[in-house]
Amino acid sequence: MSSKHDKLPHKHALARKPEKESRLSSGIPGLDSLIGGGFLTDDVYLVTGGTGTGKTIFCSQFIMEGLKKGEPGVYFSLEEMPEDVMKDAREFGWDLEKFQKDKLFIMEHQDPFEMADITSEVRKKVLKMKAKRVVIDSTSIFGMIFQTKHELRKRLYELIKALKGTGAVTLMTAEITYGSESLSRFNVEEFVVDGLIVLRYASLGKMANRTLEVRKMRRTKHSEGIHNMSFSNKGISVDQ
Repeated sequence: MSSKHDKLPHKHALARKPEKESRLSSGIPGLDSLIGGGFLTDDVYLVTGGTGTGKTIFCSQFIMEGLKKGEPGVYFSLEEMPEDVMKDAREFGWDLEKFQKDKLFIMEHQDPFEMADITSEVRKKVLKMKAKRVVIDSTSIFGMIFQTKHELRKRLYELIKALKGTGAVTLMTAEITYGSESLSRFNVEEFVVDGLIVLRYASLGKMANRTLEVRKMRRTKHSEGIHNMSFSNKGISVDQ
C-alpha cells in the first residue's frame, strides 16, 4: 500500500537546476561581457552598418575564433568573391584558406539570382559540415530579388527557420544606407532575428570614430549603451 509520501518528488529532483544555455564566444575582445558571455547557440544574429563599419571583418573574426578551437565554420558570401574575403582576412593574420584545406571550414559564393531555393542549400551545407558557426554576408541582396517587404520578410524568416535546429550560431549582415536612421536597408531584417548589433562610422574632422551598439538580444541581459570600437592588425575590439 502506497503512502502519500510516495507521490512526492525526490529531494534531488526538487533541487535540480535548469541546464545553463550554451554560448559561443564572439571572438571580439570586449564584446562577450556586453552580451551575457557570448552568442547563444542555435540563434541567428544580424550585424548591420554602413560602408566601412567592419561588418565583414567582424564576421571573419567570429569564424576565426571558432576555427582556432576546432569548431567547423561555413561562410556564405552572397556579394564578394571568396578570394577577396580571404585576402582581407589575411591582413589580420587569419589564414582561412588553411582551414578550408583542412576541411574544417568552407567559404562559398552563392548567387541568389541563380538559385531556386537558397534556404535548402544553406541548411544542407551547414548540416553536412556540422558547423558551429555560420555567416551569411550580406542579406541586403535579397531585397533586389523579392518584390515586396512582405515577401522579403517571409523569405528571411524561412531561411532563419531552416538554420534553427542546426546547433550553430549564425551571423547575418545587412547594409544601412549612409545618413539613414534605419537599422537595416529594408527595415524588415531586424524583426526576424534573435539579436541585432549595429556598427556605425562617423567622421570627426580628420578623425574617424567607429561604434558598436547591442540593440537587441533575446534571452540575454545586454548592454544598452554605445561603445567605441577599435581596429588593429589583430582585428576588432570593443571598449567597455
